[in-house]
Amino acid sequence: MSRDQFLFLPLGGAGEIGMNLNLFGFRDRWLMVDLGITFGNSSTPGIDVVTPDPRFIAERRDKLDGLVLTHAHEDHLGAVVYLWPRLQCPIYATGFTASVLRRKLSEAGLEEEVSVTLVDVGMPFDIGPFNIELVRLTHSIPEPNALVIRTPLGSVFHTGDWKLDPDPLIGEAVDEAAIRRIGDDGVLALIGDSTNIFNAGRSGSEASVRESLKTLVARYQGRVAIAAFASNVARLETIAEVATATGRHAALCGRSLWRMNDVARENGYLRNIPSFLTEEEASHLPRDKVLIACTGSQGESRAALARIASDTHPRIVLNEGDTVIFSSRKIPGNELAISRLQNMLVHRGIEIVTESDHFVHVSGHPARDELIDMYRWIQPQIAVPVHGERLHLHEHARLARRCQVPQALVATNGDMVRLAPGPAQVVETVHAGRLAVEGDNLLPIDGPVVRERRRLMFNGAVMATVIVDCSGNLLDEAIVTLAGLGGEDDEKDDALYQNVTTAITDAIDELSPNTRRADNVLERAARGAIRRVIRKETGKKPITDVHVVRLTPELITSAEA
Repeated sequence: MSRDQFLFLPLGGAGEIGMNLNLFGFRDRWLMVDLGITFGNSSTPGIDVVTPDPRFIAERRDKLDGLVLTHAHEDHLGAVVYLWPRLQCPIYATGFTASVLRRKLSEAGLEEEVSVTLVDVGMPFDIGPFNIELVRLTHSIPEPNALVIRTPLGSVFHTGDWKLDPDPLIGEAVDEAAIRRIGDDGVLALIGDSTNIFNAGRSGSEASVRESLKTLVARYQGRVAIAAFASNVARLETIAEVATATGRHAALCGRSLWRMNDVARENGYLRNIPSFLTEEEASHLPRDKVLIACTGSQGESRAALARIASDTHPRIVLNEGDTVIFSSRKIPGNELAISRLQNMLVHRGIEIVTESDHFVHVSGHPARDELIDMYRWIQPQIAVPVHGERLHLHEHARLARRCQVPQALVATNGDMVRLAPGPAQVVETVHAGRLAVEGDNLLPIDGPVVRERRRLMFNGAVMATVIVDCSGNLLDEAIVTLAGLGGEDDEKDDALYQNVTTAITDAIDELSPNTRRADNVLERAARGAIRRVIRKETGKKPITDVHVVRLTPELITSAEA
């Protein structure tokens, strides 16, 4: 890297929504902004949490001066506990974000090792050759901040996640004056959120949701549960206010809600609302006197709402005539899990209300008119869209050009962008993979372990034990186990099993006496026979494992006796 270049390198969150990891380079030093996770899906069996692969910067960690966290959402700080040992750099955050992070570090046993420095909005500070200023925005969590990253080659305005909420309820409104001042000072590049680029107009205000929920909850006589993102502290306050306005008591159901409640109160939020009821306390109230905030709006199988829907929650019960309000949006990729959860609720006679039925949610990301305002205020020379899939990034780039931004460049994970000097362009492509969290291990998503799991999930497996004498002659029919193959018909299963064992016998019998003396030859012959039969009869290509057991004459005699 030339010392005379100002570089931007996304390793996560560009070309996808979630798992943000952004790097800025200058004078052979690096600054990281955010370090988040995403979640596993049907393509990653057995994997719940996925992180970006930090290999590029981990190999240069002696040149990494620090990590700045824009806010406390999982897709922006959730990977710190998994990846910090590979990076070992200082971390900078505002109070609320630091409190969330410290709880995670404590659970991981890293609290004493990791240096977390509190920083104030609007007070510039230096990290290596970078001068940083945090700028107050609004989002669906307290203390979201944009970053101004200043170098002698120019300044970058990195938005993080944001919206323009005129009445945010929790925290202060967007610092428009500061943003305009920064734009007037001159901004080289805006690195910006693309999540809602296809949404016209504005994202809406939390205050409007509060009034709408008051009207909605007042309609119901039974028990009402509201599923919302735990990190949306303003929505927690809204649920408390709605409960009071409708003659109910607000309760929290789910550990992450209680954790966020504690962090919020620790940092001066939720001061004006009474303490929430526990699950135990809520369970004893009349059904028309309780309003329950629940985790699990995305269909998470271990969250509170999933256990309530399956009637396995130890304290909270919903019955026919009760209501669940999904005060959230569907995160892409979670549609099937959410649909499964909602079907479970409906099957039990529980009414569900979603954002398609009633005004129950506003997004935390900017719609098109808000993006236009931001470009008008910042007036950057370059736009680099992030936090979106490729469709989002290209549409965001088109909008930036219509906002008279001289250059809009689409870059995805691994694309190293030179912001200055000269026109912005991708100057190099580096490794940008994904790591699966597996206990204490981090496994490459495209590595052999996860790849074999996928194959096992879709194609099944066959295990065979072949018992031969010293000369390689079969002593008995092969012992075969078929996993994830066959069907519901026992006769067909028996036929498939017999066809496989017969094919193994025929394949070994066809070998010459000399070649049978090598175990690897026997394994290869049996494996080929198994695969041919399974492919012909099921169309599958299973994982196939063959063990050769070779018995000596003494063992054969002993076994016969």
